[in-house]
Amino acid sequence: MHYAEEEMQYHLQIHNGQVGKYVILPGDPKRCEKIAAYFEHPVLIADSREFVTYTGTLEGETVSVTSTGIGGPSAAIAMEELFKAGAHTFIRVGTCGGIDTEVQSGDLVIATGAVRAEGTSREYAPIEYPAVANLDVICALREAARDQAIRFHTGVVQSKDSFYGQHEPQVMPVDYMLQQHWGAWKKMGCLASEMESAALFIVAQYLRVRCGAVFLTMANQEREVLGLSNPVVHDTDMAVRVGVEALKKLIAQDRMTKL
Repeated sequence: MHYAEEEMQYHLQIHNGQVGKYVILPGDPKRCEKIAAYFEHPVLIADSREFVTYTGTLEGETVSVTSTGIGGPSAAIAMEELFKAGAHTFIRVGTCGGIDTEVQSGDLVIATGAVRAEGTSREYAPIEYPAVANLDVICALREAARDQAIRFHTGVVQSKDSFYGQHEPQVMPVDYMLQQHWGAWKKMGCLASEMESAALFIVAQYLRVRCGAVFLTMANQEREVLGLSNPVVHDTDMAVRVGVEALKKLIAQDRMTKL
């Protein structure tokens, strides 16, 4: 098939028709091939900057996986360009650090909303507008986790721009602000910290598309402070499997709705 040059999305280097309506969004480009292995007949579509895209099928429906890199700016770019290429449902699959002490290493966190402690979403909506996940996607993720008997938590996560602002706040010039806000997130029962959800949820609401997120908890620094068990876990396969199964559920539900 011939694709006109003007149809190509600038950063992702994809054309209309090369991606599915359903897309999984990891951060790390190296995770894309592993996620695509869950698809039928996956094909590498593009490898540009931090954005790697594979397309295949699930349940007979065309689906894709595109990496977003780290943080809100590149995640927003990926969603904007995937939307222009035809996507309408997104599941962010990534990692997080626990905040609430009930969230243990290896647990999954399914985000219902995100604290907008980052900058990207502020260029889409005033700070008063909430960053919330799509209810259909939340429910599909919860069902997928339950089906696989995987321990998970559902609730609000915090999205930030500075990784080291979280892990070494005391050395930052604005340490007073970072530590005060961190204390507030804890008191409010915030489950975990990550770097993309707030931007993705706000952009999705602006574009009128669906987005949800599921994370592997790598560790929990609050448990470390209290001397509780806190091994570091790196295997994201559980989160990936939940994300893939949730897409299957959404595909099936969408087909039923159209009947």
